[in-house]
Amino acid sequence: MRNIALRLKYDGSSYHGWQIQKNDVTVAQTLEAALSRVCKEDIRVVGCGRTDAGVHALRYCANFHTECTIPTERLPLAVNAQLPGDIAVEEAAEVEDGFNAIGSCIKKEYIYKILNSKIRDPFLEKRVCFYPQRLDVDLMKRAASAFVGTHDFKAVRSEGTQTKTTVRTVYWCSVEKEGDIITIYICANGFLYNMCRAMVGTMVYASYGKLIPEDIPMLLEKGDRRLTGPTMPPQGLYLNRVWYEGAAGEMFLHD
Repeated sequence: MRNIALRLKYDGSSYHGWQIQKNDVTVAQTLEAALSRVCKEDIRVVGCGRTDAGVHALRYCANFHTECTIPTERLPLAVNAQLPGDIAVEEAAEVEDGFNAIGSCIKKEYIYKILNSKIRDPFLEKRVCFYPQRLDVDLMKRAASAFVGTHDFKAVRSEGTQTKTTVRTVYWCSVEKEGDIITIYICANGFLYNMCRAMVGTMVYASYGKLIPEDIPMLLEKGDRRLTGPTMPPQGLYLNRVWYEGAAGEMFLHD
């Protein structure tokens, strides 16, 4: 039995997230159907994270076990021929049997894109958060830096999937602006449900003076979701990078 890791990307606009659900079309369901046709057996995939409905992935890792003998270098083209145009497998690698796309992941980076303009861009409607009110990027940067470190992130978590602990380590959280596009980069050893989108919402609140950036560590310590910013819309969020050791890690070292 082989364990195969895939590097893929997808536009999540047409999907109800990654995770398989009974009554909605998801990325995992679509990928499993394509792999099952190619491998001629029932395939189940493990993904590196549960992206929500409408969320995208520029780099995503999934793995599956199979008896299929197709060489790994031929798998991407074979699977892509069975996939819709908004999902693409870029690379495949055979990994050790104990490898698990979510459990073996060392850290992840999400990005969030905001179109901060009075005029919407119809070509970016499902790929950015359109926000016409002016945002203060300097205040957002101050708020972003306050999230860095090891904290209990319960205050920026929506109720949903249960976890053993809400403590996470954020390695970096930064804000850049190019033209009308504001991009927030957040890298951590793990993320809670809606954590990224709530962190961005808190940065937006800081931009309006609804909270002081330097108060964020205190707000995290209180752990009260009502004291932090709103959960931003999903279409601006992308899983951008993932880190692994071994053969899977080598797939994600290049752009």
